[in-house]
Amino acid sequence: MVSNTNLIDNASRKETASFEQTLLAAFDKMNEKQQTTDALAQKMIVDPESVDIHDVTVAMAEANLSLKIAQSVIDRVIKGWNEITTTR
Repeated sequence: MVSNTNLIDNASRKETASFEQTLLAAFDKMNEKQQTTDALAQKMIVDPESVDIHDVTVAMAEANLSLKIAQSVIDRVIKGWNEITTTR
């Protein structure tokens, strides 16, 4: 997912952040966690002594939790949109 950097910078300022910008920033953070976890797992496979197994486990748990939260948010946004469009 590629997003515009200006939107992400604006999302960090509360007074100018729109809903779209806030979601983009959250998805970028989730994506970053996924990529960090992948990098740690690959590093563990290549050089097991350089990475602590606990760090990899914690990173995987954080990435999994952030993905589940993102799925929940997406589901609720879609459900809310469907309710708005059907109550016309």
